[in-house]
Amino acid sequence: MNDDAYSATELGSHWFEGPTPDPTPERVEGDVLRFGPGVTAAAARRAANTPTAAQIWHGTLPGSAPARPRRSRRALRYVPAALILLVALALLDWRAYGPRVAVRDVTVTAPEGRLGCDGTADVLAVVRTDGRPGTLTYHWERSDGTRSAPLRETVTRGREEARLHLLWTFEGRGTHHATARLVLTSPAPRTAEATFTYRCG
Repeated sequence: MNDDAYSATELGSHWFEGPTPDPTPERVEGDVLRFGPGVTAAAARRAANTPTAAQIWHGTLPGSAPARPRRSRRALRYVPAALILLVALALLDWRAYGPRVAVRDVTVTAPEGRLGCDGTADVLAVVRTDGRPGTLTYHWERSDGTRSAPLRETVTRGREEARLHLLWTFEGRGTHHATARLVLTSPAPRTAEATFTYRCG
């Protein structure tokens, strides 16, 4: 090798020539990765329209509607149990607050014949029901102008008859034609009455 043919100030053309305008691209997961001092306008447009990993993950792709969250399968497992619970509560509510007792008939009877001196009349009211549970609300009215306080009688399921008594005591001499009236206020208004005679003297 001749030393005169070599000069340190002379550089090969590959040292000062600029890079090739468009180097060979590399592929990374299907996308083109470009090198160089700049990116062409076409490549910039493609990059702007290419969804990022964050957009794909959050469902915010350009021009697409937001993705609806998926319903958890764990929550769906409890749906049958919740339905069974609702049915059980509805059944209990129906038994406690459902159709109540209905009154079919009301009769009142008084002692036969005359009531003697200082006697007590046992007036009996019979309320016939449909056998459902509930509460009867009622009061007694007497022909002497008196009235009892509101009274209640609870009937249980399967009981189709309620027997309500009024004890009316008389004292002294005289004659009185007495009337005892049962006034049923609930579950439906009903009235029934009976008469008897008190005589002493």
